[in-house]
Amino acid sequence: MKVAERIQAIPPYLFAQIDRKIAEAKAAGVDVISFGIGDPDRPTPAHIVAELARAAEDPANHRYPSYEGLPAFRRAVADWYARRFGVTLDPDREVISLIGSKEGIAHISLCYVDPGDINLVPDPGYPVYALGTIFAGGEPYKIPLRAEKGFLPDFSAIPSDVARRAKLLFLNYPNNPTGAVADLKFFTEAVEFARQYDLVICHDAAYTEIAFDGYQPPSFLQAPGAREVGIEFHSLSKTYNMTGWRLGWACGNSEVIEALGRLKTNIDSGVFQAIQYAGIAALQGPDEPVRTMCRVYQERRDVLVQGLRDLGCPVAPPKATIYVWAPVPAGHTSTSFTELLLERTGIVVTPGIGYGEGGEGFVRFSLCLEVERIKTAVERMRRAGIRW
Repeated sequence: MKVAERIQAIPPYLFAQIDRKIAEAKAAGVDVISFGIGDPDRPTPAHIVAELARAAEDPANHRYPSYEGLPAFRRAVADWYARRFGVTLDPDREVISLIGSKEGIAHISLCYVDPGDINLVPDPGYPVYALGTIFAGGEPYKIPLRAEKGFLPDFSAIPSDVARRAKLLFLNYPNNPTGAVADLKFFTEAVEFARQYDLVICHDAAYTEIAFDGYQPPSFLQAPGAREVGIEFHSLSKTYNMTGWRLGWACGNSEVIEALGRLKTNIDSGVFQAIQYAGIAALQGPDEPVRTMCRVYQERRDVLVQGLRDLGCPVAPPKATIYVWAPVPAGHTSTSFTELLLERTGIVVTPGIGYGEGGEGFVRFSLCLEVERIKTAVERMRRAGIRW
């Protein structure tokens, strides 16, 4: 049977391929140290788990949930934005729950993109921005993110004819995979660009709460005029170690939120209400678990960065996210270096090319493993003679 052209047009999902490589290596008896997928390794805070257990026992939560999300969950999101960013949101019109932010990011193109339309997609970038565009029949136009510009897009370099055809502009800061950050000056420039070309900004803010050295990333919605031109996707996954729970939200421009809600009410039935109550407990609960995880990731970052530098790698410590974006040694591609690490050391990293052509020459290390395993990985590389 022939699959649809939209399926033929996309490659297998990057992290599904990495999972297979890990499984194959383990089956061969290799003690794999995986810096691959960004999946927090510490448990979800206990007070959140307790609220899930309580809510799951309530029969009222065993029925279909509200399509747009529990009003109480949407209020909790709005209250959290007010406390964290000083941004005022209408929970009824400007917030919608998602089955994880990935789901909303994948679906937003279906709300705006017709066959032949363009979306502006960062390169390197989270693969779902481009894949969602392709699913909608659109064409991803890759915007280069270069190290010399701090991995920020240069809006002036986008051809005006391309910008006029564009429907959505995807942004993501703090950034996956590069770890780069953006300030409100940059977001203000993005708003002006969106106004000029009448396009919608979709900002993926999943990593705003994982930051180091006292840095606090801003929200795109703090920029003047942001709500007039765009929305922000956010998630509980990285902030509260809830990747498996699949709970996130989109917020911002009410017309865009309405369009996304109209789509979702026709293709899914919302998030299990008990999980939404757990999400409320997360957003309203103590901040100490988040601060603790930031300290944990910062220690891991420092150990890994210093270890790579000792091997000659010219890597900079990121100010946020759970990733270290490192150049590969001379003479290697991102894929060949990834294969070398797995074969010689049992270490798994993510090749930069998996995030687009702009990721060539880099690999991504996730910080989702304990310090002792990071030290072991660095020692394995040293013993294998891997140098930059």
